[in-house]
Amino acid sequence: MERVPILKIGSVLLVSIQVDMQDQMALQLQEDLGQRIVDTGCKGVIIDITGLDIVDSFVGRTLSTIASISKVLDAETIVVGMRPAVAITLVELGLSLDGIRTALNVERGLELLTRNTEQDTIDDLYLLGDPETTSP
Repeated sequence: MERVPILKIGSVLLVSIQVDMQDQMALQLQEDLGQRIVDTGCKGVIIDITGLDIVDSFVGRTLSTIASISKVLDAETIVVGMRPAVAITLVELGLSLDGIRTALNVERGLELLTRNTEQDTIDDLYLLGDPETTSP
């Protein structure tokens, strides 16, 4: 069975879907990605769906499930490269993709994750009482 490649770029995992996903491939991606998050400790996941021409309800729900799994494993998911026809289909199917942020392309997705990671670090330092970030 064909697998979707998962690349590590810094603290981000990049999933680039270049073929129309069949149900089994989507389920395998869900398992593989969860394991890679655990293995690498990455804090962000970008799923590039530029190559998807169509999305059915199963694949849409699987994307939402992947985002939920990633969140439980302490990683944020951003879907990038969504075509207008795919967005229309998801809305028509009633799939809101809760928990998934979107960006137009990989570059903007990386910017979002970087911004969020920097803010999380600042928040963590503040909670720990770092003298550089807290006021007297």
